[in-house]
Amino acid sequence: MIELRDEIFEETVLKSELPVLVDFSATWCGPCKKVAPIVEKIGEDYAGKVTVVKCDVEECPQTATKFGIMNIPTVLYFKGGQVVDKNVGAAPEKVFVEKLEKLL
Repeated sequence: MIELRDEIFEETVLKSELPVLVDFSATWCGPCKKVAPIVEKIGEDYAGKVTVVKCDVEECPQTATKFGIMNIPTVLYFKGGQVVDKNVGAAPEKVFVEKLEKLL
């Protein structure tokens, strides 16, 4: 899983040829800790088909602000450099997978 910084967001996410799942979270966030292993598993299961990245809102404040991240965890789904779907809050793995499958 790629750990994002503001400086590499555009290159990693917006210019990606693959669909991208971006997990906006923070180390101190309880629900984020529940979502993290799910996102990591998805990254392994979809390697080569989807880019999965983690964006700590405290490490990427400009990016979090740009995309209006008000609650964490928030997962944004990108395709062709555009946000095409999102998840706010913790959810079971199947919710993330269903949204991701629509992008493939």
